[in-house]
Amino acid sequence: MARVVLLDAGPLGLACSRPGAPRVDRCHAWLLHLEFSAADIIIPAIADYEVRRELFRLGARAKLRNLDLLKTRFDTLDISRAALERAAEFWAALRNAGVPTAGPQDLDADSILAGMAATAFDPSDIVTIATTNVAHLGR
Repeated sequence: MARVVLLDAGPLGLACSRPGAPRVDRCHAWLLHLEFSAADIIIPAIADYEVRRELFRLGARAKLRNLDLLKTRFDTLDISRAALERAAEFWAALRNAGVPTAGPQDLDADSILAGMAATAFDPSDIVTIATTNVAHLGR
């Protein structure tokens, strides 16, 4: 049984930032704590995409370098066909329940991340999605 922590875009974006701001410092300390507690910290491809596109838009080259360095420090997880199929199920179920996490034409990264979490690990693993967007992923 493994303890797995998937980083959503919020914490991943904070982890790319230089220390000095309270939220950033707390995030860095939390990641160190997870590492010392032997948790498997994973950067999902969909979170990397969300953070990377915004960093490119902002021209934040130092943060892009930090993102690349984080990918050498932590494991990464690509998006599988099974994850996309499960994400489609989650997306439809939430929409049918009247609690969508994105617009009808949006890709919905939250559903994809949930699909990745639901399909990529052993059922005995303890999988946590670390997010600053609890409202969407808590559904």
